[in-house]
Amino acid sequence: MTHIANRLSVVKPSASMAVSQAAKDLAATGVDVCNLGLGEPDFPTPAHITEAAFAAARSERMLYTAAVGTADCRKSVADKFQRENGLDYGIDEIAVANGAKQIIFNALMATVEDGDELILPAPYFVSYPEMAKLFGGVPVTPACPAENGFRLTPEVLEAAITDKTRWLFLNMPGNPSGAVYSRAQLEALGAVLEKHPQVMILSDEIYEHIVFDGRSFVSFGAACPQLRDRTLIVNGVSKAYAMTGWRVGYAAGPKDLIKAMATIQSQSCTSVCTPAQIATQAALDGPQDEVLRFRAAFERRRDLVVAGIQGIEGLTLDPPEGAFYAYIGCAALIGATTGQGEVLKDDIAVTQYLLNEGRVAAVPGTAYGLSPFFRISTATSEAELTKAVTRIADAVGKLSF
Repeated sequence: MTHIANRLSVVKPSASMAVSQAAKDLAATGVDVCNLGLGEPDFPTPAHITEAAFAAARSERMLYTAAVGTADCRKSVADKFQRENGLDYGIDEIAVANGAKQIIFNALMATVEDGDELILPAPYFVSYPEMAKLFGGVPVTPACPAENGFRLTPEVLEAAITDKTRWLFLNMPGNPSGAVYSRAQLEALGAVLEKHPQVMILSDEIYEHIVFDGRSFVSFGAACPQLRDRTLIVNGVSKAYAMTGWRVGYAAGPKDLIKAMATIQSQSCTSVCTPAQIATQAALDGPQDEVLRFRAAFERRRDLVVAGIQGIEGLTLDPPEGAFYAYIGCAALIGATTGQGEVLKDDIAVTQYLLNEGRVAAVPGTAYGLSPFFRISTATSEAELTKAVTRIADAVGKLSF
C-alpha cells in the first residue's frame, strides 16, 4: 500500500468540488440535476481574449516564461492595480500563478511555520483552512454572523489576534456570503492591525468586479496604505472575465514575499502557460464592456434567487452585496422530518435531502465554517435558477415539522 504523508491526514478535499462531482455522477445516470455547487460563470470567455491567445499561439514560440509571469503580463497586472485601485506596484512586486488558489498556496508555503495561527473569518472560502493546515498552520475562525452582514468587526478581530497570529484573510466580496466592506470598515480593521506588526494581511479580491446595487469596490490596499509592506492583494481573471479554465491568478505584495513565492513556483509548476498569460493581458488591457454585462446579469440572477428563497417558509436570505452565491439560512429546517422518516440534524443533512428529493446540488454551510446554512451558486442561467428555486420550495414543502 502506498505511504501517504501524515500532513495530508488533516486536509479535506474541496467540499464544493465534491458536491459538484456528486451532481455530475448523478446526472450521468440520466437524472436531471440542478448543479449549483461550483462558482463558475456560464458565459464564454470574451472573444477578443480568446483570439489574442490563439493568434499568439499561431505566430509565436510558446516557451517557458519567468516563474511569476512574463514582464508584459506583470506590467498589465500592475497597470490594472493603478487604473482600477489607485495602487502603485512595480513588476517585481507582482506574481502571476495558476489561479488565485496557487497564489495563496505559494504565499502560505513561503511564510507559515508549525503552530502559526491564521485568522479566517467565518464563513470562509473552503480552501483557506485546508491550505493552512497543510503547512502546519492553525485556522482561527471567528464567526461573522448574518446580523453583522457576515463581516469581521474590529472587536472580533482584536479578540482573535495572539502572539502566534501570522495572517488575517479577508475575502471581499465574500465567498460564500457576498459581503462587501466599505472603506470605513476596512480602515477600522486596519487600525487594529497597526497595533500587531506580526500579522500579515491577505486580501482576496477575486470577485472585485461583481458588486451590486451601485456599490463601489474598495481594495484593502487603497483603504489601508500604511499596511502595504505586509499586505498581499490576491485577484485573477477567472470570475470577472469568465476564464475559470484558463487558470490565471495574480497578486501584488512585498518584494521579499513575491521573490519567495517565485522560488516555490519555479520548483513546482515552473510558470503559467504562455497563451494563458497572453489572454490575461488581453483581458486586463482590452475593452471591459463584457465585464459590465456579466455583472448586470449576475445582479438579475441574484434578484431572482433572493425573491424566490424569501418566499419559502423556513429559509432566509438577505440580498448578497456581491459575488455570485446565495448563502441561505436553514436553521428552521433542522429537526424536520423527511417523507422517509429521516430527521434533518444539520445542514449537511439538509443539502443531502435537497439533492435526493429536489435534485438540487448545494454545499452545506459546515464547509464554510458557519452553520446552519447552505450555498448555491447563482452563476448559471435564469431558467436553471428558476427551476432550482422551484425544486427547493417543493422539497421543503414536503418536510414535517
